[in-house]
Amino acid sequence: MPGVVLVGAQWGDEGKGKVTDYLAEKADLVVRYQGGSNAGHTVKVGEEEFRLHLVPSGILYPGKICIIGNGVVVDPQVLVEELEGLKERGIDTSGLRLSYRAHVILPYHKRLDELEEERRGSGRLGTTKRGIGPAYVDKAARTGIRVVDLLDPEEFRQRLALNLKEKNELFTKVYGTSPCSLEEILEEYLEYAERLRPLVADTGQIINQALREGKKVLFEGAQGTLLDLDQGTYPYVTSSYPVAGGACIGAGVGPKAIDSVIGVAKAYTTRVGEGPFPTEAKDTAGEYLRRRGGEYGTTTGRPRRCGWLDAVILRHAADVNGLTGLALTKLDVLTGVDPIQICTGYLYKGKILSSFPASLRVLQECEPVYEELPGWADDITGAESIEDLPPACRAYIRRVEELAGVPVKLIAVGPRRDQTIEVADIFG
Repeated sequence: MPGVVLVGAQWGDEGKGKVTDYLAEKADLVVRYQGGSNAGHTVKVGEEEFRLHLVPSGILYPGKICIIGNGVVVDPQVLVEELEGLKERGIDTSGLRLSYRAHVILPYHKRLDELEEERRGSGRLGTTKRGIGPAYVDKAARTGIRVVDLLDPEEFRQRLALNLKEKNELFTKVYGTSPCSLEEILEEYLEYAERLRPLVADTGQIINQALREGKKVLFEGAQGTLLDLDQGTYPYVTSSYPVAGGACIGAGVGPKAIDSVIGVAKAYTTRVGEGPFPTEAKDTAGEYLRRRGGEYGTTTGRPRRCGWLDAVILRHAADVNGLTGLALTKLDVLTGVDPIQICTGYLYKGKILSSFPASLRVLQECEPVYEELPGWADDITGAESIEDLPPACRAYIRRVEELAGVPVKLIAVGPRRDQTIEVADIFG
């Protein structure tokens, strides 16, 4: 089977954009299966940097078919702006396809996201305020508006008018703010509809036909395992399913389409937003990792919280995703750090936990158990094979494999496309 799923093995921001971009050269189709414009992928090609939010990273290769699947919630304004930005930089976007079944983010979703986050006060979740959560709420409540509805002016007007009756009552009676205008939204979004119409297709049919023909399909997740609605650190999670199982639902394929699952993990750990983070380094080590790793959100610009690699998280990710391999990114950031710490387990009330805890309270009270490994001082950004890496660096990789129970198949030693070591052929 030619289907490969690429998932974040931590809290997102693991470098999936770079890995997707690298693997896309070998793929025929690249499919984004969940999330929205709250996700961001930064890809560096030569000296050029591209920041993508909705468009799959494979768009940077001419001739690739890139798909925004039905599991994605799409902000038409963001998508149109992103496509225009790519075209201005000479990128051919004619290979992009957008699912008829994808749900649409509307202005009231973004307003609700901001108002709800403000209302939470100290209990805020740290959302990006891009309307992602409210859009998924409407999807589950069966009041959402899909791309297929957006393309039908009469259907769009009817559904929008019905939704605004409820949303405007919330704005005026609960939040004490002004209502949304039906006509203003119609005028703006029907224009987006016409600009996106040529891209819209039955993407599930396209993907399944490609799989039947033996083509290589790369399924690209946004966020990470610990932000998954079921498997993450609930309620400090996203509103969709970044885990590998989400690829089937969000792309419209069956489980037999998946041959392998690659978990992307940084050589250390980061997190954006609120919620527990057992290995967070609040000292100079954390600041060093942030500064050297350029740890600021692609979408929000927020500084990321930084800490040591957490093997408990990696084992959890291996289990819930069925990982067949790891892509270890930003290994070069650890150059000059000595010693390097890895969390091998959690101590809770005098006992070592055997699995990642579901309870937020338990997780907050866990103490990380660390193992120290020697660091290295050599610059590894020019390494072309694993043999080129210093012995201490290779030992670190082996220890990550042992603790995670998953082989490392790809190593990123710098931000550029060519700063990648493929240890094993991921597409087989």
